[in-house]
Amino acid sequence: MSPHSNPAPWQDAARPAAERAGEVLRLMSLEEKIAQLYGVWVGADGSGEGVAPHQHDLAEEPPDWEGVISRGLGHLTRPFGTAPVDPAMGVQALANSQKEIAAANRFAIPAIAHEECLSGFAAWQATVYPTPLAWGAAFDPDLVEEMAAQIGSSMRRVGVHQGLSPVLDVSRDSRWGRTEETIGEDPYLVGTVATAYVRGLQSSGVVATLKHFAGYSASRAGRNLAPVSAGTREFADLLLPPFEMAVALGGARSVMPSYTANDGVPATADPGLLTRLLREDWGFSGTVVSDYFAVTFLETLHGTAGSAGDAAAAALDAGVDIELPTLRCYGAPLAEEVRRGRVSEEAVDRAALRVLTQKCELGLLDADWSPFPAEGAGGTGAGADVDIDLDPPEHRDLARRLAEESVVLLANPAGALPLAGAARTAVVGPLAGSTEGMLGCYSFPAHVGPSHPDTGIGIEVPTLLEALRAELPGTELDHRGGCGVDDPDTSGIADAVAAAEAADVCVAVVGDRAGLFGRGTSGEGCDVADLRLPGVQRQLVEALLETGTPVVLVVMSGRPYGLEDLAERSAAAVQAFFPGEEGGRAVAGVLAGRVNPSGRLPVGVPREVGAQPVSYLAPALGRRSEVSSVDPTALYPFGHGLSYTSFAWTDFRAQARPAAAGDPAATATDGSFTVGCTVRNTGARAGAEVVQVYLGDPVARVSRPVRSLIGYARVELQPGQERRVEFAVAADLAAYTGPDGRRVVEAGDLDLSLAASSEDIRHTARVRLEGPTREVDHTRHLVSEAAMGD
Repeated sequence: MSPHSNPAPWQDAARPAAERAGEVLRLMSLEEKIAQLYGVWVGADGSGEGVAPHQHDLAEEPPDWEGVISRGLGHLTRPFGTAPVDPAMGVQALANSQKEIAAANRFAIPAIAHEECLSGFAAWQATVYPTPLAWGAAFDPDLVEEMAAQIGSSMRRVGVHQGLSPVLDVSRDSRWGRTEETIGEDPYLVGTVATAYVRGLQSSGVVATLKHFAGYSASRAGRNLAPVSAGTREFADLLLPPFEMAVALGGARSVMPSYTANDGVPATADPGLLTRLLREDWGFSGTVVSDYFAVTFLETLHGTAGSAGDAAAAALDAGVDIELPTLRCYGAPLAEEVRRGRVSEEAVDRAALRVLTQKCELGLLDADWSPFPAEGAGGTGAGADVDIDLDPPEHRDLARRLAEESVVLLANPAGALPLAGAARTAVVGPLAGSTEGMLGCYSFPAHVGPSHPDTGIGIEVPTLLEALRAELPGTELDHRGGCGVDDPDTSGIADAVAAAEAADVCVAVVGDRAGLFGRGTSGEGCDVADLRLPGVQRQLVEALLETGTPVVLVVMSGRPYGLEDLAERSAAAVQAFFPGEEGGRAVAGVLAGRVNPSGRLPVGVPREVGAQPVSYLAPALGRRSEVSSVDPTALYPFGHGLSYTSFAWTDFRAQARPAAAGDPAATATDGSFTVGCTVRNTGARAGAEVVQVYLGDPVARVSRPVRSLIGYARVELQPGQERRVEFAVAADLAAYTGPDGRRVVEAGDLDLSLAASSEDIRHTARVRLEGPTREVDHTRHLVSEAAMGD
């Protein structure tokens, strides 16, 4: 049926989406329903150089395109993110594919086109923003929301409907290669920042996909896809809350299950996780899409299915609506399972209804739908004859702002920074003159670019060396590489040492190169046994420190490294987490003093290279104690970061609302508190302080973290300016999972602390909850609201 002939009932945009989806579903054959439940990956590389685990084992001959689309198609996988595609040509190619899909099926229904968008739209020539770990370092959800809206606008403009982001995994072991994709080690920070990303992306009309639900980051020994053995409370109180926030507060429209097995049960085949918790308890009504090849992995990796049909049946029964990235299990094998009576057609209907409902919401079933985004109801102006700029100045500007906010000044004991007055500066290290330290694993240049070495990266990415030359025009910069990121060659170290000896100051730039499955030192499948700097980089830094020339240590990485004594022996230390295409200018701006650093650590920097896994979210016995000779204390803790100005915190107050009779510091278990202080910039330049609120529960029925983050606010201040910041803290934020598995708020004392980091506590108020124990669910207060006065 043509969308331009007499409109069918399901093409009436005035009717509710679910009603329209039901109309078309009841007319579909079993094969047509199943066709809505899988994607096709056109152009995927089966050579072993692919972009998904085990892709070389799973990629087959290109699918029979006409045969596959004859009954319709659920998803088109990465039309822009598989190979370098000129944006205007990509729009035309995608439109042609969509026209063919719509024309080939009885109901004129196109596919949902999805792409990666973790650090920007993962397409050639598109803006590369900082990685999620840098988002966390900025402590600025509003800016992340603005970034996500920009990413979504680029995607929607070229005809993409769904983004496979954000990652809500809470970092549990920094040896995990995908640490760079996490927002940090604290679930409150992860949840608030990721929820902002969801809002921004979906405000542009692109479906956000929460991943990886759930437990992925808690794999044993930080190994990718390794089993997860997290306990009930770790799962409920640390790993799940970010997803809960993004569903309840962000309205996320899609979820992707984790690859891993939790206590032996693969997430892709877990109805308790994907149906009972996600849908029945939390009320999620969107689509669940598999991670790439995860349905097949039930057979080939987990050993919980004996065939492709078994895997399809298990995933569909658990609640996986769509198999990605390409057709393997949800096609003929699933149809055969239905015919044999092992899978009910009602289960197929349930999933197909969700997919079709989402297509209605995206305008794909509307009578005036057009394959060109310029022409349809949701179009924004792109077409085959339009010059499409995916990296416009306003996107680069925001990428710069976020990068600048994310740079963390770890140490500056002697005031070596900002760099000033040095006639000669040695700029050494493998990342000083390279773009490798800027781009995360899921940026297009790092993710797909290596498979196309003859194609440029498509965007301008200034190196730190180039940016320093622009920032310090009167300074002589002597650049030496010294060593590679991860090769064992030490022959260049002597040359770097000679440059440092002849200089007034040395900037040593070390860290990571992002890649896939061992092709980088950080990224998916690039796990490490310990947290020593890759290759011979530590040897390089030690040699530079021995020269006696002041060394400014700059770490540009996808994870924190165990710096041991390096940072303390350096004149200053700076951390940046893959800060994106404008990262060189951002870090150079901090070093030169144009930018006043305001980043805070989203993950602690450990002292020892083998002190993993470590998190600040530990009970008393998880910290330094007399019962163990191992000290897990971080060298620089979660939330830490310095500035070029100074701040004074005064006028601390904590008030119960409503207060209990005769006790202004007590309220009921369904009450709240207001806690706040006045922050004054006592230095000579503008800057931002990050006020953090932590909760401690001295006595509970289970062993709880000494303190955990429950609120934060960036406070921007001019010299001499002061602002009052107040946080509304609901008693619900003290909820935890008790011995019986129920999440409760109970009577007792609490400590509410205002702090500059998880260890730099400026003021603590002892408050009290009174009354009966309350059981709470996903409708509880999940965040503390911050209010700032002028």
